[in-house]
Amino acid sequence: MIRDALSVESGGVRLAVYVSGPREAPPIVLVHGYPDSAAVWEPVRAQLDARYRVIAYDVRGAGASDAPATRSAYRLERLAADLAAVADATCGTCPFHLVGHDWGSIQSWEAVTDPAFEGRIASYTSISGPCLDHASPGLRGGEANRPSRDTAKRPFGSGMRQTLKSWYIFFFHLPWLPELMCRASGARLWPLWLRVTEHVHPARDPAQMRNAIKGLNLYRANFIDKLLRPRARQAHAPVQFIVPLRDRYVGPELSLGLEGWLGAYERSEIDAGHWVVLREPARIAACIERFVSRHRTEHDGLAAAPLNARAAGA
Repeated sequence: MIRDALSVESGGVRLAVYVSGPREAPPIVLVHGYPDSAAVWEPVRAQLDARYRVIAYDVRGAGASDAPATRSAYRLERLAADLAAVADATCGTCPFHLVGHDWGSIQSWEAVTDPAFEGRIASYTSISGPCLDHASPGLRGGEANRPSRDTAKRPFGSGMRQTLKSWYIFFFHLPWLPELMCRASGARLWPLWLRVTEHVHPARDPAQMRNAIKGLNLYRANFIDKLLRPRARQAHAPVQFIVPLRDRYVGPELSLGLEGWLGAYERSEIDAGHWVVLREPARIAACIERFVSRHRTEHDGLAAAPLNARAAGA
């Protein structure tokens, strides 16, 4: 399948976008996490782009996309604006199905709960990345700001367990030390870490160190603010969680008890680790496709825009 490489501008930041699949097919937008680039989706793309218009992009600071100089440029609202710019350039007025992994999932919740996107997102599949506003009260040990109609409570102690899993987030907020670790060895050893802990063999990414260092701004610009000041955020699109039960970083409890925010939603638990998108791409693609097929709209693929962004590098 021929893949188009595009350049999309969003608020002065140039984003690298990759599109494949039939132009008239329903569009699926894939958003990667930290410290990945859009390349992490290639095994999943290969399973989908015979039947769907598959769109992935390097988020700001990753891959071939620009990296803003200021930390505030990585706030969730700017990341949601990037998604809107990519969708405008590749989907036009056609509703799209959204899939996020890790930080790609975390940032995508901003759009899924923003009324400005209502009607644009046909469905949302979240993999190992909670909404920070929904997760924050539990991590702080309370139920504040959670709807009283939630029908399933999280197991006792789940907040403490998740806090222990999230030790690295606190480390990422330290000054200078995370950057020094990445430059000294962390980025070079990342493929080895994935082989040992996830049993996957990712292709070498020449931008790995840049992804790791610039991506620290995602954590530093958002986590403390949402931990201290979570917002009431209602989803406007149907939601599916794909829940890897052996996830070292995101506990399965974070996708429980959210009916008050999401309405009726779906959970698919699988015996896998965090980087399941690399380990079991066919299984992930099948989960995405089943959910997408249940939430096809009458406009799916009919109003897809021409690729109205300039070719990357032009």
